[in-house]
Formats: sequence, structure tokens, C-alpha cells
Amino acid sequence: MKLRCAVLDDYQSVASTAADWSPVTGEVDVVCFADHCASEDELATRLAEFDIVVTLRERVPFPATLIERLPRLRLLVASGMRNTSIDHAAARRHGVTVCGTASTATPPVELTWALLLGLARGIVTEANALRDGGPWQSTVGADLHGRRLGLLGLGRIGTRVAAVGLAFGMDVVAWSHHLTQERAEAAGVGLAASKEELLETSDFVSVHLVLGERTRGLLGAKELGLMRPGSYLVNTSRAAIVDQDALLDVLRRGAIAGAGVDVFDVEPLPAGHPMRGAPRLLATPHLGYVSQANYAAYYGHAVEDIRAYLDGEPVRRLG
Repeated sequence: MKLRCAVLDDYQSVASTAADWSPVTGEVDVVCFADHCASEDELATRLAEFDIVVTLRERVPFPATLIERLPRLRLLVASGMRNTSIDHAAARRHGVTVCGTASTATPPVELTWALLLGLARGIVTEANALRDGGPWQSTVGADLHGRRLGLLGLGRIGTRVAAVGLAFGMDVVAWSHHLTQERAEAAGVGLAASKEELLETSDFVSVHLVLGERTRGLLGAKELGLMRPGSYLVNTSRAAIVDQDALLDVLRRGAIAGAGVDVFDVEPLPAGHPMRGAPRLLATPHLGYVSQANYAAYYGHAVEDIRAYLDGEPVRRLG
């Protein structure tokens, strides 16, 4: 009797074609779901008859309460090699093997710049006006050359974002709790004296931090209030790093020029969520990692993970 594998949140219906699943389909029935389960009860019902689950990034939490309700679950594959939404201890207690996949920093770096450039040059406003017969030129673009780009985080993604900023001729500075002068100099950027100094002096601020106890709510009303009225904020990292109510407030008041956001406190974003109608906001539906190369890596390695598990030699184990 074949095992059953559920592939979650396949919004674009591409999981089955992004990789070659033939190495496992002789022993595993693969079912892809294009919709999202909004509650744990709904998810528990959907996954009750599955032995293997493939989930993208941290879209779907797998707490102990859910794992306990899935007695058939034996293998959980999550894209990337870090996932804080899975209770790894509970998985071990219930005999669930958790494996990861490769991922690349390139797609979120590119999306960061798509959002930043879109904001700076009013791309959406001007493109919509051109299509809909609106005014011919209604915005004045913000220059990048000579302006300051402040990066909160200078890790794998932040470093690449910094390199692009330098190529544009920007003055790039960075800050994080553990960032050193040596690390900043190695990336060719300045080390901001503090988070506050970075926010006060930057024309563009981009968030590239891992979500944790020290970064949750890092930018609240007080911090956002330090930003210049003509400055822009971009967040392609995690929504919880920026206080969402405080962000909505500064956007509504015009306290900053705009924000580019790819991550939200609830995903998918409900139809009536205030972020959908916020002024001065350029928002995308968590596309940071959504690219052809990344999907090929995610699903290709998911197949490898399943094959290795079936062979009794799991690879890329997490937790």
C-alpha cells in the first residue's frame, strides 16, 4: 500500500512540475493543495490520512497540538534549513522525521530592490495611470545615488542588498545587535552607531533580520517615529519585526514617504485586512522566495528527502 504525501499551499499549482517526482511516485501518492488551511482544525482534518507533508518556508505552523493530531505523519519536509514554526521536540516525541532543503538568498534580495525601486520611482502609480488614461507624470521620483541606505541586518541577504546599494552609488550603513566593525567593513558599508542613529539618518531602511526574541517588535511606534518624513521602509524579512499597527499609523499620517512590505501578521492576508488599503504602501503577497530556481530547489530536494527517508537514510535533518 502506497504512502500518501500532501504538498501544502501550492498557490500557483506548480509543485508537481517544478521538480521530477518520479523517484518516489512508485511508492508515494502525491497530492498538491492550492488553497490554504486557515485553522489548525481544518489542517488536522486535511492531513489526517497523510504520512508525509511538504510545506513551504514557515507558512504553516506545526505546533505540538497539531503534530499530536496526526498519528500517521512520519515525515515533514520544510523548504530551507531553518524553520521556527515547527515544534521539533514534539516531532521527535511522535517519531516524525523533519527534513529541510536548500534555498538561495537571491530571490529575496531581488524582491527587496523591486520594492525599493517601485517606491522610489512611483512605478505602480505611474503604470496604472498610463494604462487607465490618468495623468501623464504625477510623481517625482526619489533619487538613490548619494542617498543613505540603512540596513537592519547584514547577513546572507543583507550583504547582497548592500552590494546593490553600493552599485547605485548609495551611502550604505548597517546595524544589528551583533554586527561588528570588521564585518561591516568586509561588506564595504559603514557601521551605524545604533539602531536609532540608522533610522534617523537613512533615506531608505530595509529589514533583513531573523525573527527572535530580540528582534520581535524591534521597530515600534517610537522607532518608526525617528524616521524622516521623506524616508522609505522596506520589509521582506518577517512581519513581526515591525509593529504592524505602528506602521499603519505612520503611513496614514504621512510620517514617512512610503513602505514596501512582502510579509504580514496573517497570511494569506484576509480580504478586509487594513494593510490592503493602507496609503503609501507597496505590498506583495510574500513573494520573497517565490522564483523558478528556488522552487526547483525546494521541490527537487523534497523529492530527495522523501527518497532518502524511504531508503532508511534521511538527509538534511532539522531539529
